[in-house]
Amino acid sequence: MNKPKSILKIVLPLLLGVGLVWYSLSKISIPVLVQYFKDADYSWIIFGVFLGVLSHVSRAYRWLYMAEPLGFKPKFANSLMAVYAAYLINFTIPRAGEIARASILTNYENIPFDKGFGTIVAERIADTLMLLLIIAIAFILEFEFIYEFFASKFNPSTLLIAGSALLLLALILFLFIKKSNSQFALKVKGFVFGLTEGALSIFKMKNKWAFIGHTFFIWLMYVLMFYVTTYALPELQHISIAAVLIGFILASFSIAATNGGIGSYPEAIVIAFSLFAMAEDPSRAFGWIIWSTQTLVIIMLGGLSLLYLPIYNRKKTTV
Repeated sequence: MNKPKSILKIVLPLLLGVGLVWYSLSKISIPVLVQYFKDADYSWIIFGVFLGVLSHVSRAYRWLYMAEPLGFKPKFANSLMAVYAAYLINFTIPRAGEIARASILTNYENIPFDKGFGTIVAERIADTLMLLLIIAIAFILEFEFIYEFFASKFNPSTLLIAGSALLLLALILFLFIKKSNSQFALKVKGFVFGLTEGALSIFKMKNKWAFIGHTFFIWLMYVLMFYVTTYALPELQHISIAAVLIGFILASFSIAATNGGIGSYPEAIVIAFSLFAMAEDPSRAFGWIIWSTQTLVIIMLGGLSLLYLPIYNRKKTTV
C-alpha cells in the first residue's frame, strides 16, 4: 500500500517539473531566451551567487549551535558539505535531502540519526517562521496594492462577504480541530504543536541569539540574492520592492512543488511579476537565469561535497 504512494511522491513532482519546463519554453522561443542569457550582466549574477553561497555557509554554521546541546561538536566543513549534498539530493527525490544530511552527520560525526534529523526539522521550523514573517511584511507594506488589486477584480461588497465567510469558516475549522480527534485534526494539532514547540525551543538554546541572528542573515541573503540578480536584465532594473517580495515568496513556494523548483520556479516569477504589469519575456528569462545559475552552483558544490566528504574525513582519522 505504501510503495505505490511512495512512487507517486517521487514521480509526480518529476512529471510536473517536466510539464512545466515544456510549458515555460513554449511561451518563449529558445533563441530569445538564449539572447537574454547572452545579454545579461553577469557581474550581478555572480554577486547573487555569492550571496546565495553566504546563506548556505551561514546555514551550516547555524546548525552547529543545535548540535552543541546534544553533546556534539561537529566540524564546520562536514556541516557545510552536508548542506550542499542535501540540496543536490533534493533535486532527485523531494525532501530526501534532509534524510541524507542527517545520514551524513551520522556517518562522519557519529551523531545518532534521530537526533540529527530532529535538529534539521527544528531548523525547518525556524525557516518556516521566517518565510511567514516575510509574507506578513509583504502584506503590511503592500496592503493598499493588494486591496486595490482584488477590488479591481471583485466588487468591494463581494470582498467583504467573502472575507466574512472566510473568517467564519476559519472559526468553525478551529473549533472542529480543537475538539475533534479525527486523523486530519490530529495532524493539524501535531503540526501546530511542533511549530510552537520548535519555536520556543530556540529561546532555550545556549546560543539562541546567535542562532536567531544567523536565521535572519540566511533569509536576508535569500531576498538580496533575488533582488540583486534583477539588475542583470535592463528590463528589470527599476523593479519595485513589492514585486521583488511577491516574486521571492511565490518562487520559494515553487521549490516545494517540483524537484528543486524545476519548471515551476520561472513560472512562479512570471505570475508574480505579471501582477505588476511586467512583460512576460524578461520575467520568464529572469526566472530561468536565476534558477539555472543557482542550480548550477548547487550541482557543482553538492557533487564536490559528496566526493570530498570521505576523503576529508579519512584524512582527519589518520592524523
